[in-house]
Amino acid sequence: MIQDVDDALRALVRREALNGADVEVAFEAPTREWSARRNAPTLDLYLYDIREDVQRREVAWQATRDAAGVVTERRPPPRHYKLSYLVTAWTQRPEDEHRLLSLVLACFIRYERLPGDVLTGSLAGGELPVFTTIAQPPPADRSLSDVWSALGGELKASLDLVVTAPLADARREEVGPPVLEEPRGTVTAQPGESLPTETVRGGSETWPGRTLRLRARR
Repeated sequence: MIQDVDDALRALVRREALNGADVEVAFEAPTREWSARRNAPTLDLYLYDIREDVQRREVAWQATRDAAGVVTERRPPPRHYKLSYLVTAWTQRPEDEHRLLSLVLACFIRYERLPGDVLTGSLAGGELPVFTTIAQPPPADRSLSDVWSALGGELKASLDLVVTAPLADARREEVGPPVLEEPRGTVTAQPGESLPTETVRGGSETWPGRTLRLRARR
């Protein structure tokens, strides 16, 4: 899923933000050593944080039905994960860097969902949307200045791009064939009781002093 998000971002940025400009799109950590080797204009999208979006977590398993409408299996719902990218521009002039960041900002303001034509792999099909937010305040437990400190680089202008993407759960639960007969059970009189022995149909039958509950047979 992560690689599919990378590919979608690269395609969207090249098409909508760069519009054919001769700018490289990278996903490298912007360390001092990496920036020193840059000899061409580069837009870097560094993935620095991955965490589940627990507010989107669902509990109920989803049923899969055949052509007749019969449930054949159940699967858990997909999980959603937030992928946080540190977006930076690297050129010889700060003005050019700011122009690139402005183009990226405008791109993701237009596309709060990644368009279907850039989604590939596990994200293709468009059944579950892939959301984006950009330049939002980061959570209290995650500061961009801390990210720069961990990278060992100098703080510079950047955008915080967050992509919320689904990840399918491969677990599955097969469902047995449907019940075709009514449940059956037998009630036998105990010593000292005058209850007759007979076959009972239905989910439960009440006798004096006792209740018999039956389980359906498949």
